[in-house]
Parts: sequence; structure tokens; C-alpha cells
Amino acid sequence: MSYSDEHLRDILTRTRVIAMVGISANPLRASYFVARYLGLRGFRVIGVNPGLAGQTLFGQKVYASLSEIPEDVDMVDIFRASEAVPGIVDEALARWPGLRTIWMQIGVQHPAAAALARGRGVTVIENRCPKIEYQRLFGELRRGGFATGVISSKL
Repeated sequence: MSYSDEHLRDILTRTRVIAMVGISANPLRASYFVARYLGLRGFRVIGVNPGLAGQTLFGQKVYASLSEIPEDVDMVDIFRASEAVPGIVDEALARWPGLRTIWMQIGVQHPAAAALARGRGVTVIENRCPKIEYQRLFGELRRGGFATGVISSKL
């Protein structure tokens, strides 16, 4: 799966509201710090996790399922095992016929579910992280300790 920088930049520029399936309240989990980072960059991140339903994370109520979210979202970001993707995609397509993007996190992919979504006009990204791509494309990698311009060799 190869995606051009222009394509990824377009998605991240047009997206404002993200439903994150598999969000965690544990600050050591990737879904927690990805949601936090994206929120700090101006995205509204609405969490989906049955175990956290009704709680608030990053100023947004967490829902048990996508179908419970009472507003439109631009992107569904999937932090679940690949086997869970078909059900999530089906629910997202039923809930938002005009959904623009389904994004599957690093290690998450499902060709059949991706093909179904693409067939409905939805942009699909697999096996990538929007946080990493945002940092890379918008010059923020150094905030995570990368590309600092410092070369060091300690013997």
C-alpha cells in the first residue's frame, strides 16, 4: 500500500472530526497518545470503546459504538485487530453514508473491507498512523525526538 504525500496531506487537511475506534484511557497505549496529539493539533477526536462509554477523554464523550455518535465525522480511525475491521467498516458505512475516510492504524488492514468502502466512495488508508503522517508531512517530527538535526557519536 503506497500513498502519495499529497494524498495523505489532503486527507489530514480536510479532516476535522475523527471517530477513534479502540481509544484507550491508558496514557501508555498508542491510541491514547495519538488521540491526544491529534486533539492538540485541532482535530476533534471522539472515542469509541464500550468499556469507557459515557466517560470523557480529551473533552469529548466516549461512545460504546459508532452508531451512538450523534453527529457526523470525517474520518473513522481504527485501533483494533484486523479481524474486527469488517464489522467496523459496515457500521461506519451504515451510520454515515457520506463518510470521507476510513484510516486503519499501523498493523491493521483488511483488503475486502477496504474494497467495500472504496466501492462506496470512501478514501481508505491501511497500515499507517495519522499522527506519524501528520508529524512527517507538516514538519513536526522533531517534537517527537526525530529529525532534530543533532548528530551525536559517543564512544
